[in-house]
Parts: sequence; C-alpha cells; structure tokens
Amino acid sequence: MMKTFPWMSFPFLFFICVTVASATEPEAASLWDVDAYFAKPPAVQWGEPDGLVRPIYYEGELFNVKPTRVFAYYGRPEGDGPFPAVLLIHGGGGKAFPDWVELWAKRGYVALAPDLAGNGPDGRLEDGGPNQADEEKFRTFSVDDGDYKNMWTWQVIAALLRGHALLAAQEEVDADRIAATGISWGGYLTCILAGVDTQLKAAVPVYGCGFLDESSAWKEGRFDPMTPEQRQRWVSLFDPSRHLDRATCPMLFINGTNDFAYHPKSWSKSTQLPKGPVLRSFTINLPHGHIFTFKEVDAFIDSFLLRDAKPLATVTTFQFDDDKKTMTTTFRSEVPVVQAELIWTSDGGEWPKREWRSTPATMDGDRVHVTLPPENPKAYSLVLTDERGLQISSQVVIP
Repeated sequence: MMKTFPWMSFPFLFFICVTVASATEPEAASLWDVDAYFAKPPAVQWGEPDGLVRPIYYEGELFNVKPTRVFAYYGRPEGDGPFPAVLLIHGGGGKAFPDWVELWAKRGYVALAPDLAGNGPDGRLEDGGPNQADEEKFRTFSVDDGDYKNMWTWQVIAALLRGHALLAAQEEVDADRIAATGISWGGYLTCILAGVDTQLKAAVPVYGCGFLDESSAWKEGRFDPMTPEQRQRWVSLFDPSRHLDRATCPMLFINGTNDFAYHPKSWSKSTQLPKGPVLRSFTINLPHGHIFTFKEVDAFIDSFLLRDAKPLATVTTFQFDDDKKTMTTTFRSEVPVVQAELIWTSDGGEWPKREWRSTPATMDGDRVHVTLPPENPKAYSLVLTDERGLQISSQVVIP
C-alpha cells in the first residue's frame, strides 16, 4: 500500500505545478540569442545598385516553421570607408524606404532599411515574415510550444539583429560605429533593440516608447479587452519597459506633447529607464509620421559616430528652489543655447487633446530660471534651443 506523507498535500503539489509552469516562461533578457546572430551573419542576395542604394534580401527567422527572407534597401557613400552605419526602422503602415537610405548615404553612412511587414519592393513576399497589422502584434500567443517566436515583435527584433550583424560584416563598415533609429512602431522597436543589442553605439526612438498598456493609443482597444494573463504575458515579453532598463548605449527620445499614439506619461516613464546616457526632445504639437528630417536625430547620431561633430545640449541638473515654485536648471552645451522656455499644460483628460502653452525662461550663463505659472500645471518640461535650431528638453514632470 502506498504511504501518504504530510508534505504531499494539495498546496504543495500546486506549488510544484506552478513552479514547473513558470519555468517555461522565457525571460525578457534571454528572448534572443544575440551572440549567435553576430557569430553567423545572415546570407545575403545583392541586387543591382541604383545610385547609392541597392535592394537586397537576407536570411530571416523561421516563421510558423517555414524559412523566411527579409527585403531591405542598402546604401553606401561614395569612397572606400570604413564608414559608420545606421539601421533605419520604419513604423506602422511603412516599408523599407529607399529615399531614407539615400539620405543617410549622402551624409556619409552605410544605411540598412529592412521591411518589417513581410513585404518586398512589389508587395507581399511568399517567404516573408508576419504582417505588421495590430491583429498580428497583439494576438493571443503561447510560450510552452515556442509560439512567442512567431509573434511580430520577436520576428522583427530578430530581423534587426540580423541586419546589424549584416552591417558589421561588411568591409566598408566600421563595426564599432553602428547606430539605430526608428519611427513610431519603429521607435517602439528601437527601444527594445537598445536593451537587447549591446553593440549599438547610439539609438534614437522617435515617438515610440513603453508602458503601452498604461497610456497609449492601444490601451482601450487592445490591452483592456485582454485577460489579465494575456496582458501580463504580452507586456512581460514585448513591452519596451521590460527591455529599456538594460540599455547602455546613449539614447535620444523624441516625442510631441499631443502624440496620438505614444502619450507623454508613458513616454516620460520610458525615458527614465535606460542605464546609459539619455537625452530628450519634447516639442509642442510635433507632427507624427514617417518624417526623416528631424535634425536632432542626425546631430545626436553624428556626435557619437563622426569625428568633430558637435553634440546636442545636455540638461545637467533640474531642481526647485525653496519656494517650490521656481525651477533652476543647469545645462552643458558646446553650441550656444539661444532660447529657454517652459512648456506646460494645466489640462486633464486625454493626453492628445490637452492644450500646451509656453512660458519664457531666464538664462544666466549655463543656468536657467523659470517660475511655474499660477495655473498649476499638470505636466511640464523645460526646452532649450541652440543656435542651430536644435531642441532638447528636461524630463517631463507630471506632479
């Protein structure tokens, strides 16, 4: 007759089951085998150059057990190099943009812009990866059978890691000078990539951020209908907030006060996570789109990858005086700062609908003084503009 022991009670067996089940949950820090990508760069098919730009295809991940290819545009400057390089990461509804690649090639960079929706230059690839629609991004997935590797986020981060490895393997590229920048969903991906890819020398997410389940365009329509388990699983693996705290490369976060997708509350929290240096550029009513002409992006990446490039200004201290109403900020800049202002809103409610205003601040050398307006702002940030017209800001304060 089998003996029954006290420790074989139901609670203990439940504990064993929970422990075994949780052991199958992948850790955010180990979702991608980064070293393996750089140890074996992907196979590449090179198309014919058209000026500075040429189409390429490179080896992707298995998607639903089938091999895939990634289409991309590759650009290089004239000359022999070695050149710095940049990964260009498009957003939702976007594609691999050849003109974006050409812009960076003319600036002296090798550039790679992969398509992250399973498309080629003429539409859907038969062997492409997942589409980038919300249905693919937020679908229910499992982890025990490895289904999380079929998720759009997992697939495209793998494609970007392969893209970085591809760039680093080219003779004309200085592998120690490679950066990444992405727009909207590409900014979201840049945030994750910065926490995963320790070989990046700089990263600039435009609009994109983490904490999407807390405040974003997708909270009500996508996250709120999820079960608590579904939401926790998606956030724990694929929200940038679970990856940014491992980012060590310098980062510039860019966003606007009324961005419809990435709200200031989530954006501000995200900018406080990286371990490396962080700059912010927060602008009233910044337009949202596949905009390649934000000069702050160029200047920031140049300052880390090009010799003699002048960096953006940096806020060094940010504190209140004893009256709790006057804010004193210090900054460092190699280029003269010509304007300082406090941007603020006293509105509540939905972030995209709030009205923001500007109050001039007083500069005294490398110090800035400003008194908070009497309207009791619910959010505010100090913005500095240098003589090039480039703007950086303090963190966004949300009392």
